[in-house]
Amino acid sequence: MDSERRRLLDAESGDETPTGLISEQDAYLSKVKNVKLYLATFASVLGPMSFGFVLGYSSPAIPELTRISDPRLRLDDVQASWFGSIVTLGAAAGGLVGGWMVGRIGRKLSLMLCALPFVFGFTMIIAAQNILMLYIGRVLTGMASGVTSLVVPLYISEMAHEKVRGTLGSCVQLMVVLGILLVYFLGLFMDWRWLAICCSVPPSLMMVFMCFMPETPRFLLSQGKRREAEEALRFLRGPDAPVEWECARIEDASDSQGTSFHISDLKDPGVYKPLIIGIMLMVFQQMTGVNAIMFYAENIFEQAHFEESDLASVIVGLIQVVFTAVAALIMDKAGRKILLVISGVAMTISTVALGVYFHLMSKLGSAVTDTVSVAAEQPDLSWLALASMAVFISGFAIGWGPIPWLIMSEIFPAKVRGFASAMVVLSNWGMAFVVTKTFQDMLTSLTSAGTFWLFSSTCVVNILFTVIFIPETKGKTLEQIEAIFRGTSGPGCRTPAWSSASSSACVHRGAALSNMRRRKIYSL
Repeated sequence: MDSERRRLLDAESGDETPTGLISEQDAYLSKVKNVKLYLATFASVLGPMSFGFVLGYSSPAIPELTRISDPRLRLDDVQASWFGSIVTLGAAAGGLVGGWMVGRIGRKLSLMLCALPFVFGFTMIIAAQNILMLYIGRVLTGMASGVTSLVVPLYISEMAHEKVRGTLGSCVQLMVVLGILLVYFLGLFMDWRWLAICCSVPPSLMMVFMCFMPETPRFLLSQGKRREAEEALRFLRGPDAPVEWECARIEDASDSQGTSFHISDLKDPGVYKPLIIGIMLMVFQQMTGVNAIMFYAENIFEQAHFEESDLASVIVGLIQVVFTAVAALIMDKAGRKILLVISGVAMTISTVALGVYFHLMSKLGSAVTDTVSVAAEQPDLSWLALASMAVFISGFAIGWGPIPWLIMSEIFPAKVRGFASAMVVLSNWGMAFVVTKTFQDMLTSLTSAGTFWLFSSTCVVNILFTVIFIPETKGKTLEQIEAIFRGTSGPGCRTPAWSSASSSACVHRGAALSNMRRRKIYSL
């Protein structure tokens, strides 16, 4: 078995061999059919759509709940703040639970089970008779969101091959912002109870659809279930793909690293390097100021004379959806690093401009308490803020919105994927809670202008961090990405391209290719 696996792995590189024939990797991918892979992705990303419904629900619901006639359900300002932010605490806990679940029961079953707190949470909100029931519902849906934000990226990255992994992985964030947009739109026509009923539909559908989808091949192989892994790959790759080659590649990486995680593994550069990168990506994502922009969105639209604040929220959501879709379409062509840099530059410029806007507004309005009146006298400033906000949202959606989640799902070795992803998700939600709860204090101590300039400086650090520390993962298998952090070239062509021995290794791959074709492993 080991010799057969080695023979299958000898020509993994995607370059042409000196024989003029394509490599095993490209020959394999030429036989792949993606239709069922897309179906499995669609079923799983109903989870992120549910996550988006949870995030967006508070925006249309809070104004109603602060005006409701029933005193048992009426929210004051403090209670409304907790109704919006308590989701992040539930999500942080959900991230930890999800890290345990994916390693114990697998990716598929974790997804199916996380639909339950989604449905139970929204049911609790629908049936709420007091504020405590509202809070419990939000905590439950937050926990489900935390599990979803961890499991779905892993499920997709472990199913998808390298040619489409970036596009499909970006669909996670796309469905989150689509869920936010839909709940904003439905909130124009529905009260908060009916809106909660609609929010319970996507997770219910996810549970049903996932019954017909496979577990990820990598998890099955980690459990020693090779036959089931090959069946899952045949489902995902189509009947003509010789899935034995992909199984051999995954097993080779697993055998060299082991399958169980121990705390001592944190000393391994192949573990701690991607873990640090993953955590810092999430911290920097929250420090871009995205929550501040969303906080000021309604106010900025009002100052630009958009009278319908609910419609303004829909416009913001639409911008997010459009540019996240653009990111998904170009992710596997442009690459992750360049989009992160472009995103960081756009957010830096826009937050600097917003800081200038609020600084000028404070100067002009020093003798006036109504900032909207000041804006009416200075329409150019209002439109500067509106344009800056649009640039920021577009920039965030094309890079720092989807890509940290995508990279999280790509960079960790299989044996630590659950633990490391849990730490990264916990960092994201924990930082989101800290930024949300300290934002008003920042405005008081730094002023609005100073707060946005602080965010702009963070965006500059984001750019430097991306350029220096983040590897490009476009077009690489998960095993090749792991090899980057370990300082090896991975399975297949093990000699670096700049070595004089590389040509002999590639000749060996060409010979192996011819041998494999003669043995009819590929029926071309």
